[in-house]
Amino acid sequence: MEGQEVTHSGILGPGRLDRALAEAIPSLSRARIQALLEADALHIAGQVVTDPSSKRHQGQTFTLTVPAPIPDKAAPQDIELDIVFEDEHLIIVNKSAGLVVHPAAGHADGTLVNALLHHCKGKLSGIGGVQRPGIVHRIDRDTSGLLVVAKSDVAHEGLAKLFATHDIERRYLAVVVGQPSPAGGTIRTQIGRSTTNRKKMAVLPEGKGKHAVTHYRTIEQFREASLVECRLETGRTHQVRVHMAHIGHPLIGDSTYNNRRKAFRFGPNQSYFDRQALHAVSLGFIHPVTGEKLGFESRLPDDIQLLLTSLKA
Repeated sequence: MEGQEVTHSGILGPGRLDRALAEAIPSLSRARIQALLEADALHIAGQVVTDPSSKRHQGQTFTLTVPAPIPDKAAPQDIELDIVFEDEHLIIVNKSAGLVVHPAAGHADGTLVNALLHHCKGKLSGIGGVQRPGIVHRIDRDTSGLLVVAKSDVAHEGLAKLFATHDIERRYLAVVVGQPSPAGGTIRTQIGRSTTNRKKMAVLPEGKGKHAVTHYRTIEQFREASLVECRLETGRTHQVRVHMAHIGHPLIGDSTYNNRRKAFRFGPNQSYFDRQALHAVSLGFIHPVTGEKLGFESRLPDDIQLLLTSLKA
């Protein structure tokens, strides 16, 4: 429960102490348990035990005290959210364009984290000892679409492992300048901070940055643009935007990576499309706690649909 100290007790199984405790208390990750051991939170036979690698306690009774989670620095805010799925461990949000995921310089509040702290009040288990949602991946402020967030410590650790092993299916739809040739393929590069502009990411020489892989295919071609599906094998910052610009087809509306700076007008009022035309359309993974196979789809938002209609005209 929120704001309360919780005491777990039980009988220890075989093997390392931290692993035996994680099996006895599924709601806590091994990393969290190790931190609690360092804080003298475990008692076995009336004695404080701190060694996570000890294998001497099988069959013994333990008591593990988890202190009340401290409040997150971010403040809860009543911001409307499009919730696609929610259980005690996870929440899937269909993020709108313009919503920043996490508080940062220039965006101290009004973020997805602020909204989730309000929505999940009383339902966050205290990830790492703090009442906060577990952000394991992010979507750029002006990108829309599906995002998964952990509500429990064990889900946070499980999702992090899925992302680390690339066992999360993520599919994006992008509207790009021109017609990619070939119409489909795989982009493999290194991506890191630009050496000339630290606010941008860039394709870097071998041995620098992080390995990044995007599989793309053209879904529909127009006179001046194309609708392209991008499947992420890795999840680097700005990956789709950097990779499509790298092959000469930057996203429409992307003021950071569209060097051609061609302004696209759309809709009955011929407005400028003023965000990158990118939407996280699908998300699929195995639930890190229940083992259930999950899959979610999100329709293209109205602004991108209107853009496509204008491009077809």
